[in-house]
Amino acid sequence: MTKQDSVPMNDLKRLYDRYQVEIEREVASTLRSGWWLNGAMGKRFAANFSRLIGVSECVLVANGTDALEFALAAVVKLDATRGREVIMAANAGGYASCACWHNDLIPHYVDIEPASQLAGVQSVLDAASADTAAIVITHLYGGVVDVRAIRAGLAEAGLAHIPIVEDCAQAHGARIGSDMAGSLGDISTFSFYPTKNLGAMGDGGAVLASNPAAAEHVRRLQQYGWSSKYHVGVPYGRNSRMDEVQAAILDVLLPALGERNEQRRAILGRYKSVARHRLQFLEGGEGAVAHLAVTLCDDRDAFRAFMKERGVDTEIHYPVLDCDQIGWAGLPMKGTDNLAVSRASVSRLCSVPCYPDMTNEEVEQVCLALAEWEAM
Repeated sequence: MTKQDSVPMNDLKRLYDRYQVEIEREVASTLRSGWWLNGAMGKRFAANFSRLIGVSECVLVANGTDALEFALAAVVKLDATRGREVIMAANAGGYASCACWHNDLIPHYVDIEPASQLAGVQSVLDAASADTAAIVITHLYGGVVDVRAIRAGLAEAGLAHIPIVEDCAQAHGARIGSDMAGSLGDISTFSFYPTKNLGAMGDGGAVLASNPAAAEHVRRLQQYGWSSKYHVGVPYGRNSRMDEVQAAILDVLLPALGERNEQRRAILGRYKSVARHRLQFLEGGEGAVAHLAVTLCDDRDAFRAFMKERGVDTEIHYPVLDCDQIGWAGLPMKGTDNLAVSRASVSRLCSVPCYPDMTNEEVEQVCLALAEWEAM
């Protein structure tokens, strides 16, 4: 099979080609303005994005990991809880764990649901206690955790004060019922890494909230902790800004988010239609946005070699649980003995290409390879 027959996991040049005229117009206008940080484009995109999600405040930051760190700092400070534990899943790539340790907090890992690989509602509620400082809910792979059910369970247990941070880095535009991911918790975070459902052409992130005090705390943290220029009002701030060019690009792509999510869902639907007993594609819920097409496969190495022979790239999201990373072995953490589903799944996960700029021929090539694997 020739190189041009291969199906890549993603091809960002196609995205650029599709929106080249609009992107170049807005980028050129931004550059000509001479205002490249903290300007009108950032304000415009922040307003448009917060309107889409359904919250009042949006603070643009340098990346999604900073967003998580700032969001945790804001809710823990404002909640004034005495706990230091942060409940989270261990299978989401390590970003929430990093944010936790950088805030001198302790990750408390909980198990996931087999069919979705999302944090289990009951697992979260079982772990919640007076020691819990916050809960991070990661809407992994474009699926959506039922945050409303977690809120109801916390209230029933007398723990309604525990703040919920939504990590929406893989869930731009996802919904549960009529509610948009990012509007369900006390505060939410997004990454605009280029391969996201809404991606920039560089790094970028955002923190969203309907609590003005939380948003204001994040604004201070992302600009050195300033309360006013050159006057530090809170500790542990840094420089974490999204530049105007990235905001301009994101504002161009934002109106197409819904359409592109539908294209992702359609591609994943075609894959599911050929999966039988050897492959199990994850189910993220009715409002999921198919950030990735992830399957559980018993013989992953053989499957990846099989797909490569047929010109289809694959990837693993993610190959190591947070609690098993060698570099983090000496850091404080809890819940590592109660992750049966997470541990049983981590060696079976495999992603195949799923992005809106795939051609019909490429999708069919992946489907044929999947069907052939199933028939063996």
